[in-house]
Amino acid sequence: MNRVIDCEERGAVPLVSPERALYVYGIVRAARPLHFDAAAIDERWPVRTIHHQGLAAVVSEVPAAALEATRANLLAHERVNAAILRDHTVIPMSFGTVFRSREDVEELLRSAHDTFVDVLAKVHGKIEFGLKVLWDRDQAIAAIEAQDEEIRELRRALASPQAPAFATRMEYGQRLDAALVRRAQAHAAEFLERLRDVCVASRCNPTVGDRMIMNAAFLVQRGREAAFEQRVRALDDAFDGFIFQFSGPWPPYNFVAIRLRREQAE
Repeated sequence: MNRVIDCEERGAVPLVSPERALYVYGIVRAARPLHFDAAAIDERWPVRTIHHQGLAAVVSEVPAAALEATRANLLAHERVNAAILRDHTVIPMSFGTVFRSREDVEELLRSAHDTFVDVLAKVHGKIEFGLKVLWDRDQAIAAIEAQDEEIRELRRALASPQAPAFATRMEYGQRLDAALVRRAQAHAAEFLERLRDVCVASRCNPTVGDRMIMNAAFLVQRGREAAFEQRVRALDDAFDGFIFQFSGPWPPYNFVAIRLRREQAE
């Protein structure tokens, strides 16, 4: 379902003003102007829409200077997309998508029109939820040592009064690390399988740190949100020693990849 769109800008076109540019939050299907009750990245200018053949880019004006990825700006980007999501299917743009003029935004809608329409059809009526799963690593190690006699014997050798050999420490570390990876992968696969029938698609992202064993995004049909959340809660109840961090709903950030390639006008 992932789709990458390459759009090129060529030629010099008028700026919104010499001091301002247009920030694009996302693309929706709409034939008439839309208004959203959400503060823009720069609250001096409202969130509005620019249209072309049934598509609309949700935009607001920002200073022409480079936009920094501050916490406030990132939260504003998410806030506007969350407001769009309440009533519309949206293709979210990545943070920092800025165009020099209205004409550039219209050219984006024109040149990628068919692809945008296709992607919007695929994600229509669907929203994204995030799920991160963390485990108690010490508890996992204890379980591995209880089940694996060789790792258990190596641990005993490390705990003996005599200083263990370097090779023993290395073998214990390598065997334990491999067992932890296998155990984490098995748990993640089981969680994904138990969520399969309450989502349309899923995607696993890299984990962070040694406690996180799953960092996944799920595409869920509208109307199935409660069923999905209930299933996550059931997992939380069924598995001791795990923390399930649930977030959403979000636009389908992980299921639509938009990459814009722009050429600066001389």
